[in-house]
Amino acid sequence: MPSTALQVARTGLDAQDTRMRVIANNLANVSTTAFKRDRANFATLAYQDMRVAGQASSTQTNYATGLNLGTGVGVQSTTRVDEQGTLNSTTNALDLAISGNGYFQILLPTGQLSYTRAGNFTLSAEGQLVTSQGYVVQPAITIPNGASSITIAKDGTVSAMLPGTTAATQVGQITIASFVNPAALQASGDNLYAETLASGPAQIGAPGTAGRGDISQGYLEGSNVNIVTELVDMIECQRAYEINSKMISAVDDMLKNANQTL
Repeated sequence: MPSTALQVARTGLDAQDTRMRVIANNLANVSTTAFKRDRANFATLAYQDMRVAGQASSTQTNYATGLNLGTGVGVQSTTRVDEQGTLNSTTNALDLAISGNGYFQILLPTGQLSYTRAGNFTLSAEGQLVTSQGYVVQPAITIPNGASSITIAKDGTVSAMLPGTTAATQVGQITIASFVNPAALQASGDNLYAETLASGPAQIGAPGTAGRGDISQGYLEGSNVNIVTELVDMIECQRAYEINSKMISAVDDMLKNANQTL
């Protein structure tokens, strides 16, 4: 029994260490554009059934309760909390935020599509709308040389004043992707997400349609990490880790006492 308790306590240490890593990553990204915090989910490990409820206790009676011993805890998964972050004004015409559901589409150098909510875009040497890493926003939008007063409407329409004209000319249309299960998108770094079987295929459409959010020009979505919440979770995690450590010390003392006595 004491050795089993050691194993159970060890699983508790491992689980809380993983949870602390999730919290640390949340706090590290408190200022990351459009970052979504993660939450660690726990699950019990397999139980050892020493006696099953309903099992015969005599020729005429059955046990009313069972004797089941747990073997510990493990981290079942991490869940991304997709709450909207605060929209912060930047006055930069190429900074975009999605107010509501949806993701910008990004073309990677490998030819694969990726998705992001970080709209801190800029222009390439060719005038294309790109991310900070130089990845092209899809569908590709090129701002003509010499264009001024770039305007991006809530529905994603991109317009600009071209040289020699007196009225704005539409130069492109931003579409956004939505997913049946966005929480299942695979985070891949650089504020990018990849489609998975669990997320379902991307459903492309104009902003403001079919439940997709609107585009806000001159704004960036902030991280949805709440520092106070994370600090409370960190303290709770630390206390849980300490109590599991004390459990290991207590079981170790019991084993020493047993060895000395016997």
